[in-house]
Amino acid sequence: MNDKYLTVTALTKYIKRKLDIDQHLQQIWLRGEISNFKHHSRGHMYMTIKDEQTRIQAVMFAGNNRYLKFTPESGMKVLIRGNVSVYEAAGQYQLYINAMEPDGIGALYLAYEQLKVKLEQQGYFSSAHKKRIPAYPKRIGVITSPTGAAVRDIITTIQRRYPLVEVVVIPVLVQGPEAASSIKRGIETANRMNFDTLIVGRGGGSIEELWSFNEEIVARAIYESRIPVISAVGHETDTTISDFVADLRAPTPTGAAELAVPSQAELRNNLQLLNRRLTREVNQLLDQETRRLNNALNSYAFRYPKELIRQKEQELDQQMEALERTLRLQVNDAAMVYQTVMRRLSVQHPKERIEEAEKRITELTIKNNRYMNQTVDYHRRELGNLLDKLSLVNPLEILKRGFALPYTADGQLLKSVTHIKEKEQLAVKLTDGTIHAQVLSVKETSNDGEKHGTILRGSDGKVRKNSRET
Repeated sequence: MNDKYLTVTALTKYIKRKLDIDQHLQQIWLRGEISNFKHHSRGHMYMTIKDEQTRIQAVMFAGNNRYLKFTPESGMKVLIRGNVSVYEAAGQYQLYINAMEPDGIGALYLAYEQLKVKLEQQGYFSSAHKKRIPAYPKRIGVITSPTGAAVRDIITTIQRRYPLVEVVVIPVLVQGPEAASSIKRGIETANRMNFDTLIVGRGGGSIEELWSFNEEIVARAIYESRIPVISAVGHETDTTISDFVADLRAPTPTGAAELAVPSQAELRNNLQLLNRRLTREVNQLLDQETRRLNNALNSYAFRYPKELIRQKEQELDQQMEALERTLRLQVNDAAMVYQTVMRRLSVQHPKERIEEAEKRITELTIKNNRYMNQTVDYHRRELGNLLDKLSLVNPLEILKRGFALPYTADGQLLKSVTHIKEKEQLAVKLTDGTIHAQVLSVKETSNDGEKHGTILRGSDGKVRKNSRET
């Protein structure tokens, strides 16, 4: 019973074979709109083809899309030729596109407009990149078909107008699938040679015949050329991408030759005109200088040279005397200025200022020492007064008058009998030493002034009694 069930792979393969053998699905002509367009890095194009109600997935492999004259975009309406089959990995049917062109507009015209916008945005048409065409070239390269009428027109026109220039034809294909690559190589070859100007073009034809000059590789080759390029493609009404990129556009190949070289007839006429102008200017200058020479010959100096020399010698003597007189005055003035400066300098000489400063320093030093001595004496007297006051409250001075200071065993000054107990040790500080004793008894002083005493036992064991009235 399990033999009745198919695998997904088997079912998909069966459906694919059914679609592949259907003649109606192997040559499909389809009109639709592109959406979800994606150009894969490997060159394949993936998209969805749709109309108002339905859509189908589609793919155009790199081998088929490399010859497209335009770039597909989402939203573009197209006419498609292809076949329908199944993409087994996803289990879905899709359209495999073999050829495609815009619907309602020619593919070549659309490709032309797309490339024009692209290169214009990249600055290929900017006048800032245009190179100047040499006015008097020595060597011109012509990149065109060697057998067409255009090359004959260019060579004939150049030889007629300016036979001094050397014309070199670089033969290329100007029509067909390989024409664009051939023109590109021709421009690159010319740039490795010593040319002043390049003429790139061909004679007239249909848009298909002129299409190689609308290819991006040709436009880039013209843009990157270090040699100025004149574009000469077709008739005056024909306009190609090369015309926009080139440094100069000519309406026809003959017009390119006329723009590339000057006319020898015009040059000859200009030369004759300049010759007449130069002759007239030279004659005027010669007449002017002749009049100046005649005036000089008729002057007093040429007629009486000896008198002129004597006169000039006398003028020279007068000038020498005036010069000597002026020098003496200047020397005298300088001497007076020098003496005045020396007098002012002697008055303001630094030596006198230094002596005055030293005298001032000596006076200030004497005053300072006198002030310091007075200050020291004053503070010495103040210090003596303070020492006298301090000696009055010095405990040692009090002890000299017969008083004693008792201290407890822990070194605390004993100020009251309440702070000592019997049999505790005492240290009695006298003016000439310390007595260590033991308390035999403690008796507080009464308010009625009765006698009381404290029995002290010395270190030798003898009993001493000290009493006083209160």
